[in-house]
Amino acid sequence: MPASKIEPHNLPDVAPKNHGSTLAGWVTNGLIVLGALVAAIGFMIPLFPLVWVGAGVFVVALAVGATLRALGFGQPLK
Repeated sequence: MPASKIEPHNLPDVAPKNHGSTLAGWVTNGLIVLGALVAAIGFMIPLFPLVWVGAGVFVVALAVGATLRALGFGQPLK
C-alpha cells in the first residue's frame, strides 16, 4: 500500500497559543464538573431533585461560558 503524502495546503490551521486556557473555559469547565458531582451525589443517595439541580448547574455553566466568551474572556470566534 503506497504511503500518502500530506501536502501543505491540506494541513489544518495552527492551533491558538492559549490552548483554551481562558477564563471562560475554566469557569465553564469548573461549573460542569460541579454539576456532574452534584448529579452523581443525587444518584447515589438517591435524591432525584438533587440530580435535577446538577443538570441545572450544567445548563447554567453553558450559558455562563457563552456569556463570558461573548464578553471577550474566551477564545475569539473566527
